[in-house]
Amino acid sequence: MVMSLAIVLGLQALLLTSLVDATAVFAHFMVQNSFSYGPSDWAADIAAAQAIGIDGFALNTAVDTYEITKYPDAFAAAEAANFQMFISFDMTYDWAESDMVSLVQTYASSSSYYKWNGNPLVSTFDGDAQDNEFWAGFKSDLANAGVSISLAPAFIDFRDPSEATSMFSTYTSIDGFFNWWSWPADVADDLTTATDLAYQAGISAAGRSGPYIMAISPWQFKELGGTNDWVEQSDELWKYRWEQAISDVKPDIVEIVTWNDYGESHYISDINPIVNLGDLAPLYVDGFDHGAWRTMAQYYMSWYKAGKAPAITEDQVVYWYRAYPKAITCSEGDLPRNSAYPADAVFAFSMLTSPGTITLTVGDSTASFDAPAGVAIGSVPFSTQDAQTPVISIVRDGTTIKSGTGAKAISTSSCPYYNFNPLVGMVQ
Repeated sequence: MVMSLAIVLGLQALLLTSLVDATAVFAHFMVQNSFSYGPSDWAADIAAAQAIGIDGFALNTAVDTYEITKYPDAFAAAEAANFQMFISFDMTYDWAESDMVSLVQTYASSSSYYKWNGNPLVSTFDGDAQDNEFWAGFKSDLANAGVSISLAPAFIDFRDPSEATSMFSTYTSIDGFFNWWSWPADVADDLTTATDLAYQAGISAAGRSGPYIMAISPWQFKELGGTNDWVEQSDELWKYRWEQAISDVKPDIVEIVTWNDYGESHYISDINPIVNLGDLAPLYVDGFDHGAWRTMAQYYMSWYKAGKAPAITEDQVVYWYRAYPKAITCSEGDLPRNSAYPADAVFAFSMLTSPGTITLTVGDSTASFDAPAGVAIGSVPFSTQDAQTPVISIVRDGTTIKSGTGAKAISTSSCPYYNFNPLVGMVQ
């Protein structure tokens, strides 16, 4: 049977549309934290990310010479695992445009370099201090070298929805946009999708090819001294931000912020002991595991990609809590900006095969919520008693099915260093 040319062209068009509309999830990876990495470290991180459905890493890269030396191992591990990578230039550093061109040119031909619309994708953190001429020249020099890219930067000064149109008219060289802002802006309210929707629409209105990249993050806290001490309202952020992506924004790409930025407390990887975090970050990172957040990410990534909530086959609860109440006076450090916003509470995210009750207990403080089949969230306030460890239970028909105990007690009497980084655990 001979297929007509019209049918062939139609099928090709349908295929191209499906490729453009395909959803992907990347995790922002801080290459700065790979100083001590060897091939096995890259392979381990890639395996852990792939295990939950992450498609690749956005390689946040600064100008430190050692970072570039890590690329051969990173791409070799990615190619071996059929894992994707793309470069995200950290423009808070003084990049020479020629060095940027050279780095993209070197790795764009890798089978693991991610392509959007058939072109290698390049992103940034920051970069609007450079004018349109700079970015046009960067793309042109790459094109002259035989590499046509899709450029979707995170110009972090552009957060106001009303500035979306002007940004695209100013930066005629960019193809898409990465909205870095995945936390509320120094307010106690939940983050809205106003910025996402405005800049997503701006891509289409300006006739650009995209992609629109939406950042999703579980937390934001930093205690590195002076102006680097802050916390943003993140209590239930990891749940509702994913649901915004799935139900409201429907971005081309989700970028998890981050895989391994320990210093800002939004890492979802296990804490790698070979990473040198300096003098201060270990004071609020060490012992505060976030690995269970990957279970939530796996659930929502499946939903985002498939367009429907996945079936839950095992009763589980992911929980998180801080080890100190927000009003406590610590021995060292400074009270971070926005310290009044987080609730002194233990949060529990249930994933149940059938309805049940989630019971949360911290000393003399107890709460419970009826959880349906599927997912739900609830919380219990901290106890006024000192050194109480949270207990989380799944109860069905009056019987405790499963329970778990937090890895740390909540101290109300002493605190060595100001710490708003949560400990994350799981009942399974």
